[in-house]
Amino acid sequence: MSNILIIDDEKEIADLVEIYLKNEDYNVYKYYSSQDVLKDIEKLPIDLAILDVMMSDIDGFSLCKKLRENGYTFPIIFATAKIEDIDKINGLTIGADDYVTKPFEPLELVARVKAQLRRYQKYNTTKTEENVIDFRGIVINSDTHEFYFNEEKVDLTKTEFAILWLLCKNRGKVIKSDELFEYVWKEKYFEKDNNTIMVHIRHLREKMHDIGRKPKYIKTVYGVGYKIEK
Repeated sequence: MSNILIIDDEKEIADLVEIYLKNEDYNVYKYYSSQDVLKDIEKLPIDLAILDVMMSDIDGFSLCKKLRENGYTFPIIFATAKIEDIDKINGLTIGADDYVTKPFEPLELVARVKAQLRRYQKYNTTKTEENVIDFRGIVINSDTHEFYFNEEKVDLTKTEFAILWLLCKNRGKVIKSDELFEYVWKEKYFEKDNNTIMVHIRHLREKMHDIGRKPKYIKTVYGVGYKIEK
């Protein structure tokens, strides 16, 4: 049984959605306030959330952003009376998975819930240990694009993550500069591009607090490329 979170300060709508979801055998957690959700979220085993955008305390966009920043990856569907394209773009950019406008047909919302749950569950069950690398205080996950260093989460850019993933996956081996550039940037390598690589390597070292003359993790093999020891 999947657990669905409903957040909407229009009680009649929240209650109606709850009825339709329970008729499909979903377990429902219903809130009329975003603040109340934030107080309880750590205790809730949520598989999907339906957020109203125009909440009276914390709006749905802000709440979605907070949930994503705190590491919650379950699907989020926005429900709103706004229909402008810019609102849809804003919502999907900050981490929403789908978007319905009010007034909506409850059965359509239920169908979207089912579709998002199928996609999410399939994604999770296809994960393998090969997508997580754990060694020497480094934990890097290619599924979630998360990086932990000495048990602390470190935020990386997309480019930094791609570089670190390639080096970790091939730890103990030297990755030539041209191979690294073409893997990460998907472009043909020229000698001038080495400066671009060096800048991103420096940023990675800074984030790993490994910026001495002899880095312990990402090592430069002069004239060749870079490597991370096993």
